[in-house]
Amino acid sequence: MSASIRPYVSEDLPALYHVCLATGDSGNDASHLYHDWKVLGHIYAGPYAVLSPESAYVVEDEFGVGGYIVGPHNTREFERQLESDWWPELRTHYADPPEPRDQWSRDQRMAYLIHHPPRTPKRICEPYPAHLHINLLPRLQGMKIGRLLIRTWLERMANMGVDQAHLGVGPANERAVRFYQAYGFKEIERLPAPYDVIWFGISTGR
Repeated sequence: MSASIRPYVSEDLPALYHVCLATGDSGNDASHLYHDWKVLGHIYAGPYAVLSPESAYVVEDEFGVGGYIVGPHNTREFERQLESDWWPELRTHYADPPEPRDQWSRDQRMAYLIHHPPRTPKRICEPYPAHLHINLLPRLQGMKIGRLLIRTWLERMANMGVDQAHLGVGPANERAVRFYQAYGFKEIERLPAPYDVIWFGISTGR
């Protein structure tokens, strides 16, 4: 089975939503966890492809798009663009969930993020201005495609004048943590619950 990496085009957007959901449970299929199959992609896939298409790539094989890498070259600018061009429309479709939050469904937790999106800490996004998300369906894992995707994206960032990039991953996603460490990402910091995130950084090679 052969697979190829190519730049994202707008027709790929539904596939990105599908891959996002199919890998949304710490790398495993999350389709059984959400009532609305799009809500996860509205946060972690769609805005990147729509607002930063110049740095989005997909992996395609005989079955179609099975993976992607997305990420803006400037996290702060991207967050401002989200607030002006992405979240307002979604907020008309997703209600801000009421308290108590310990009774929220997973869909409501995502709806909360649409209304109250977290901002990347200054200590992370200033030295590491770009950030990325990468996801691959199981059929494309273990083929070194993830490495090729990251290399392609880092080269794009370097060509755009970016020196450093970051990403955040939940510690429960042990496979992803091992993958990033093996690729050469360096742990910046590790935050416990309720944040529950490991921040990694890497040089683009510029």
